[in-house]
Amino acid sequence: MKKTSKLLFLDDVRNVEDAFSYTGMDIYTKVPDLWDVVRNFNDFVKYIENKGIPQLISFDHDLAPEHYRESMYAEDKRYNKYYTDGTFKEKTGYDCAKWLVDYCTNNNAKIPIVTCHSMNPIGKENILKVLNEGKSRLNK
Repeated sequence: MKKTSKLLFLDDVRNVEDAFSYTGMDIYTKVPDLWDVVRNFNDFVKYIENKGIPQLISFDHDLAPEHYRESMYAEDKRYNKYYTDGTFKEKTGYDCAKWLVDYCTNNNAKIPIVTCHSMNPIGKENILKVLNEGKSRLNK
């Protein structure tokens, strides 16, 4: 299985230094030359298929303008059915995380170190859940 020493940053609009400046995790910006940036699901898949699995991936959830609707959230701050009812045409960081778990499963590879810099709390929770479940299965 091909691996790369690079770090991968998935976000539709932000750059590495933008995303980590509000988290206090500036260690990630100390090595800017190590980061590669992808902006959507298709580029995420192409990157890993062509360059290999990076050492670390930082995920954003919302990767297209359609993912930024206030109406996506119910009064109790839970996601409405937008994600599961076919409303979204563009894939999210959650789709990337699921694809990564499947890719690692099919190629007998370990899931790399992952972090999620998404400001969408529900999306972040879903991404980390699928990745942690995948890690517990694959990284034994």
